Amino acid sequence: MPATILDGQKIAADIKAEIAEEVKSLAASGLRPGLAAVLVGNDPASEVYVRSKVKASEALNIYSEKITPPESVTTEEMLALVADLNRRDDIDGILIQLPLPKQVDAKKVLLAVSPEKDVDGFHPMNVGNLSTQRPGLVACTPLGCMEILKRSNIPIAGANAVVIGRSDIVGKPVAMLLLNANATVTVCHSKTRDLPAVCRTADIVIAAIGRAGMVTRDFIKPGATVIDVGMNRVTDPAEFKRFFAGNAKREQDFAAKGSVLMGDVHPEVAEVAGAITPVPGGVGPLTIAMLMSNTVKAAKLRRGVRMKSTARGNE
Repeated sequence: MPATILDGQKIAADIKAEIAEEVKSLAASGLRPGLAAVLVGNDPASEVYVRSKVKASEALNIYSEKITPPESVTTEEMLALVADLNRRDDIDGILIQLPLPKQVDAKKVLLAVSPEKDVDGFHPMNVGNLSTQRPGLVACTPLGCMEILKRSNIPIAGANAVVIGRSDIVGKPVAMLLLNANATVTVCHSKTRDLPAVCRTADIVIAAIGRAGMVTRDFIKPGATVIDVGMNRVTDPAEFKRFFAGNAKREQDFAAKGSVLMGDVHPEVAEVAGAITPVPGGVGPLTIAMLMSNTVKAAKLRRGVRMKSTARGNE
């Protein structure tokens, strides 16, 4: 029996509807959450990401501001900009769109963002809050993974979870969130011995390695839940054929665009897994929904407003 498809678009829409209600109730008490997105230069992919984040903010009545320093900006100018945003009371969340130009010290700039406005959840103080289960802001994509599991009624407590990938942005924080939710967690990476055998022990597999179709059916225990965080563009016809031969819709897309998006999980895994997220349309939509959730959460934490449940498990 093919796997249940976990629809990230629908889950994201549900979360956004909850956030819209939350924003409305905050507005009644004179509070409007605010998000500043800083986009340096003219990177087309970054422009698309920032546009979608600003659009989502506007749809939920969250104040948003796009700040666009020139490509020639210096580290000192970026630090001055961040210091100004840290001081502003109408801005609750600061988003620095990566990559920054090579002359800018990205680590220094990210570290300068006030932890209470760090809606990306990258600041070491927020990472420490997550690891010690204190209130704080958590990276958006890992939060999205947890929302998919919870809202799809996938049991987490007591489950064996394997995370493939140990990045600071996805692998480590999602492992911590799973641990905090009482899963037994194994984190795998490029040096893991017999990766398929380790993955086959898992009730939940989170694939966040950044390699197209690397996770094949022999990695997956029958009935396991697979969350595919990967976002890879396949342009080579031979590689495309290896993954999607016979898939009429994908073949049509590839013929039209010369590329398709796919995750870290081979399509054949859907024949073995109990539930799986698609790419696109799985984890991706949740990332922006959780950014909105984090912005509202930051606005409330900063002002000591009692937290209501916007996105479950995000408090």
